[in-house]
Amino acid sequence: MRYKKIITDFFILMALTTNISFIVSPNPYELVITVAANLAATILKIGEGRVLSTEMLASSLVADLHLIPALFMFFLGDQVEAIGLVQGALAANVISVIISIIETVLGAFTEEE
Repeated sequence: MRYKKIITDFFILMALTTNISFIVSPNPYELVITVAANLAATILKIGEGRVLSTEMLASSLVADLHLIPALFMFFLGDQVEAIGLVQGALAANVISVIISIIETVLGAFTEEE
């Protein structure tokens, strides 16, 4: 069992689910948790040696570049703009999960050979 992959995948999914949670029920605590989970996922993706690791890191960086300004916008009082930025991060997080699934399937085929 690869514990680093488990932890990385956990934070990828946590970033996605907290992202959705903030959009459904916008409050500052969920946004801070979303930013923290996404930053943790980004840090864990750095140095990965998998086939699609660069694409996963890029999608995570895109989400970071949406979430960090969203945090500032939310605390400055522009909740609508913050939710718009978080929706952009949601798209990047969905792509990251899809890439993770593809990576897992490719890894399963490689192990069978």
